[in-house]
Amino acid sequence: MAYLLQQLLTDAAAQQPRRPAVAAGGCTLTYQELDRLSNKVARALLRLGVTPGDRVGILATKSAASVIGVYGALKAGGCYVPLDPKAPAERLGYVVRDSGTVVILADEARMAEATALVSAAPPGLRAMEVATSVGAIDRTEPPGPSGEPPTVLGWGAVASEPGDPLAEPLAIESDLAYILYTSGSTGTPKGVMISHRNSLTFVEWAAAAAGLTAEDRVCSPAPLHFDLSVFDIFATCRAAACLAVIPEGGATFPVSIAKWLESEQISVWYSVPSVLTLLACFGNLPQFDLSRLRTVIFAGEVFPPKYLARLRDELPHPRYLNWYGPTETNVCTAFEVPPGRMDDGPVPIGKPCADTEVFAVTDQGRRVSQPGEEGELYVRGPALMQGYWGLPAKTREVLIQNPFRAAYDERVYRTGDLVTLDRAGNYFYLGRRDAMVKIRGYRVELGEVEAALYRHPAISEAAVLPVVDELLGSRLRAVIRAAHAGNLTRDNVLDHCRQWLPSYMVPDVVEFRDALPRTSTGKVDRAGLTRDGR
Repeated sequence: MAYLLQQLLTDAAAQQPRRPAVAAGGCTLTYQELDRLSNKVARALLRLGVTPGDRVGILATKSAASVIGVYGALKAGGCYVPLDPKAPAERLGYVVRDSGTVVILADEARMAEATALVSAAPPGLRAMEVATSVGAIDRTEPPGPSGEPPTVLGWGAVASEPGDPLAEPLAIESDLAYILYTSGSTGTPKGVMISHRNSLTFVEWAAAAAGLTAEDRVCSPAPLHFDLSVFDIFATCRAAACLAVIPEGGATFPVSIAKWLESEQISVWYSVPSVLTLLACFGNLPQFDLSRLRTVIFAGEVFPPKYLARLRDELPHPRYLNWYGPTETNVCTAFEVPPGRMDDGPVPIGKPCADTEVFAVTDQGRRVSQPGEEGELYVRGPALMQGYWGLPAKTREVLIQNPFRAAYDERVYRTGDLVTLDRAGNYFYLGRRDAMVKIRGYRVELGEVEAALYRHPAISEAAVLPVVDELLGSRLRAVIRAAHAGNLTRDNVLDHCRQWLPSYMVPDVVEFRDALPRTSTGKVDRAGLTRDGR
C-alpha cells in the first residue's frame, strides 16, 4: 500500500494520541483531536462530491483551522491549493479558476471572501468553513437540510460528521498532494505540482536532519502558500512533535517574536533570513530566555554574513542550518554552519540532501567539477515537482532530459540559479540567470509586476528593477512613463498594484520619467536604470 502524507497524522495519532499536535491562539489540539477533526472535514468534503485528485482551496492563515483543513483535504483524496489570504481578490480568483478548485475551505474570518470567490466562479465551486479553535470540537450544530449540498457549508454541518477513521482513498504516491502558486514571468502565477512522494522525500529527510523528536515545539512563520510551511506541518507530524503557530502579525515585530519564542519554549525555528536579521538587530535577544531554542533553520534567500554573525553572537547555542531549494525541488542542498565565527564570505548552500543529486553545468555544457568554476544548478531525484499545472510547454523548459544520461529517460530540473563549487564540495549561490528576485523569501518575477503596472490605462511604459536591501534582501523600484504627464501619482500606482499583486510584490519606490532609456537595439536600458537608481 502506498504511503501518503495524511498517514503521518494517522500514525502519530495512533502512537501518541495525547501529545500536543498544534498550539495556536491559546488552545492546543492533541494528535487524537487533530485526527478526528480532519476526519470530519474529509467526510464533509466527500459529501460535497470531492473525488480523488480534486483540488481543494484553503483560504486561511496558518492556524489550527488550516492544519485541520490540510489533512482533511488529503484524507478525502484531494490535492490542497493554499490561497494567500492577503492576496487581492483578482489574484485569488485567478488561482481558483486556473487550478479548477472545486471546494474552498476557509476559516471563520474569511468565509465572506470565500463566498465572494464562489459567487464569481463558474458553477460548481463551493465553500466550507473549518474550525477556528479547539473549542470547535464541542460545536455540534445540526447540519443543513438534506438534498443538494449547499454552496457554503458552515462548521456546524462539518462538526456533525463522524470523526472515526475513513477508508483509505484509492491513491498512489505519484498523485498530487498540493499545488503551490509562485510568481510567473508571463504576468500570471504558475502552479507547482507536488506529489505525495515528492513531499515525503523531503519530509523524511528534514525530520531527521533537524533531529525532531516528540518533545520539540516547532515553528515556521511561513504561510501555507509558501513552501517552508511544508516542514512544520508535515515534518513536525512525522516526529509527533508540536506545531506552535505564531500569532497573525506576530512575525512583524522582532521583540514580539523573541517574547513569543520564550513563552512558547520553541525549540526549532525555520524562516527566511530577513526575519532572523530583524530579530538579531532589533529583538533585544539577551533579555529573553531562549535556552530551549536548539535549532535555527533558514532558507529562501541569502543570509548576509554580518547579520548571521550578529545572530550567532546573540544566540550562540543553537545549530544553524542553511537549506536551499526552489519550490520545484523541495530542499535539495543543505549546509550546517560550523561552531565558531565564520569569515565574512557568503554561507554555502552546501551539498545534496534528501536522496537527491545536484550538479552544475557551464555555459559550454560541461559539468562543473573544479573549485571556482561557475554553472547553472541542475537537480534530479524523487523530490522534483511533477510540473506546472496546465503549462506543459513551461514544464518542458525546466524539466529536461538529463544531458549526461542521454540513454535514459530521466528528467532533471534547471533551477536558473548560478552556483560555484569550493574545495570541500560545497556549492555557493551566485545569483539568477533570469529576471527573478527574492523578496522576504518569495520568488518574484519582475515581468509579473510589470504586467500588473501595464494594466493601468495611464501607464504607457514601465520597468521594474530590484534594489539591494541589507535587511530584506531586495526591494522593488518601478520606473514609469505616463501616457499624459501629471495625471498619475505614486499613490495611484500603488493602489492599482494592490488590486493585482500580493503585498510583497508591490513596488517600494515609484519614479516617473518622460521616457525610459533605450539600448542600441531598442530595448529598455535596464543596466542604465540600475546605475541611475543606486
